[in-house]
Amino acid sequence: MSDAVHLVCADCGAVNRLPRERLGDGARCGKCRAALFKGAPLVLDEAAFSRVLARDELPLLVDFWAPWCGPCRMMAPAFAAAAAALEPRLRLAKVNTEEAQGLAARLGIRSIPSLILFRGGAELARQAGAMDTAGILAWVRQSLGR
Repeated sequence: MSDAVHLVCADCGAVNRLPRERLGDGARCGKCRAALFKGAPLVLDEAAFSRVLARDELPLLVDFWAPWCGPCRMMAPAFAAAAAALEPRLRLAKVNTEEAQGLAARLGIRSIPSLILFRGGAELARQAGAMDTAGILAWVRQSLGR
């Protein structure tokens, strides 16, 4: 029996089943053929966030941000670099709290930028404030116990 994981395609929403050992081999969606890992954070609205959280089996690191937030904009390149470094072991995503106010309220986002690490659909760790790439990577490794 293969050690397979389910991944949600950010482009079409299809759930893909892939062998864990093949995650880094340029995995593509079986429905729309889009790359499942793009070396950049996924951009999720509330519905896409809920689907990825519920169906994706990799840990999910989400940057909750807003366009008017200076520290959020300053951290964006560091978060993108973290995505390139952490994929395909993790999924990284960004959620605009101005567009997903209901989600931000449900999750108790009180300051931005806020990073939340989810595993198995549950919150594992939370960190508020801007960080550089090295800080993000260290925080993720510590939070996952790696």
